[in-house]
Amino acid sequence: MQPQIFLNGMQGIRHIIFDLGGVILNIDYQRTYQAFETLGVRDFTSLYNQFRGSRLFDDLETGRVEPAGFLQAMRQHVGPAVTNEQIIDAWNAMLLDFPLQRLQLLQQLQQHYDTFLLSNTNAIHLEKFNRMLLESRGLPSLDTLFNKAYYSHLIGYRKPEKEAYQVILDEHRLNPAATLFIDDTLPNIEGAQAVGLQTIHLQAPKTIMDIFKPAA
Repeated sequence: MQPQIFLNGMQGIRHIIFDLGGVILNIDYQRTYQAFETLGVRDFTSLYNQFRGSRLFDDLETGRVEPAGFLQAMRQHVGPAVTNEQIIDAWNAMLLDFPLQRLQLLQQLQQHYDTFLLSNTNAIHLEKFNRMLLESRGLPSLDTLFNKAYYSHLIGYRKPEKEAYQVILDEHRLNPAATLFIDDTLPNIEGAQAVGLQTIHLQAPKTIMDIFKPAA
């Protein structure tokens, strides 16, 4: 049975662009804040938060800083005994799990829609969540669940920059009016709306399982 968007006014959707963290992958930023503070980083929230990161984190997520440069910069905030592995583990602490139902839904949607992933992420997280996906669900990478996955550090743009959305629209010649974007962060939703995308701002406790239902 073809899934059907069950919110009013969402007819004619042929393409869907998904955010990752908070939409497909469960995340908890507090775990990373706490992990870095345990390593001796004072007030990590002043360096990074979900909506407004420092230049270091912006550069990491747009590929202007490689993981080695990120680790070197973070070492300035930790003691000499802290290892690179501990810094990486703290940075990855926010990544929790992939609920099986969400992955199954994505596989079903592939039969009826063009589906894409657009994630503000970085090389360290990409390696980690693909390893999590392989170990927990037997899937080699998120790429298998979409027509194509787009990661900010590889395309050089972050949401809500209009270029981040435009890369997908242009490469696949998508009609924005027939393209739905789903994200849990309001500025990213506003950025998508600015380029003409249809949007759903996913707010807890709702999940993507609440958006789709089988056609009658």
